[in-house]
Amino acid sequence: MKTIIFATGNQDKVKEIREILGDLPVTFMTMREAGFTEEIEENGTTFRENAAIKAEAVAAWIRRNAPAYAEAIVMADDSGLQIDAMGGMPGVMSHRWLGDRTYPQAMMDIIEELKDVAEEQRGARFVCSIAACVPGRETITVQETVEGRVAHEIRGTEGFGYDPFFYVPEYGCTTAEMSREQKNAISHRGKAIRAMRDRLLEEGVL
Repeated sequence: MKTIIFATGNQDKVKEIREILGDLPVTFMTMREAGFTEEIEENGTTFRENAAIKAEAVAAWIRRNAPAYAEAIVMADDSGLQIDAMGGMPGVMSHRWLGDRTYPQAMMDIIEELKDVAEEQRGARFVCSIAACVPGRETITVQETVEGRVAHEIRGTEGFGYDPFFYVPEYGCTTAEMSREQKNAISHRGKAIRAMRDRLLEEGVL
């Protein structure tokens, strides 16, 4: 049975990925479960670059230090929020941009900054890149998005990160007001994970 190691310590992401890929006959592990505890410098300028940096760093460590997992597929994601009225910020800095703030505090700061911005100019998107390191192959990357708007208030208790103020007009709610199944079906991460699954199946990796 194949093993997929997720190069993330974010348990919310791990839960989403496991839910979406749960139908595959594979064993799932986090990088920490495989023994990787080092810090990774995400110095890329795009989501694709940062996803590849993380996947390749963990894969290289695994090959050197955990021979039992030498044939594992190492996957990493890099994701974030782009807001049109803020010139695409926070973008690849979405997590680091928080500084000492919590997500609710950062969202309220953005809502305040955009309080006079017209509805049609409040466009935003979540972006997710997934990178996969497969032994003997070049790193594979995919990228997907979900379009929406910055809401005027924080709404919903599901999801995580910026979900409570990311409004999806087609559904009339924020992604934090959706069920996990509904969010996984339309989210940037859900679409990217399924795209990566399809690539790996097409190329005979899985």
